[in-house]
Amino acid sequence: MGALSGYLEARDILLGVQATGKRELFEMIGKHMEVAHDVPADSVASSLQRRELAGSTALGRGVAIPHARVKELDRIRLVYARLAPALSFDTPDGMAVSDVVALMVPAPATQDHLDVLAHVASLFSDQDFRKALHACQDPIQVKEVFERWPC
Repeated sequence: MGALSGYLEARDILLGVQATGKRELFEMIGKHMEVAHDVPADSVASSLQRRELAGSTALGRGVAIPHARVKELDRIRLVYARLAPALSFDTPDGMAVSDVVALMVPAPATQDHLDVLAHVASLFSDQDFRKALHACQDPIQVKEVFERWPC
């Protein structure tokens, strides 16, 4: 089982997300977290937005990992969103972002959140991993790719 399987549930995999900007994307993630996990949408969206204002969380290659502390959380949560169309995201390579992994951690953050962040960045730096994800048509398939991909 993959190292992220405890943090990413199939219900937290959102495909075909349409957002006109980062703020709208963060609001959508917040609304999802409120419905799926009973975490206040405003808290999630504002935490992600504040972190993004401090510096872009885009990695390049069409990938961004917005992350933030959310005081109402009791454990680390991931949301994977595949954007369609891709979104301008202040990337270092100028490429629009289609893969977003939002990492939300309880406050205060621990070393675990840095480990998860590093693992996500490592996975998405692998072109074959990104291709495998993009071949998936539903959340269960995406979760399986995350679970079976070598760490």
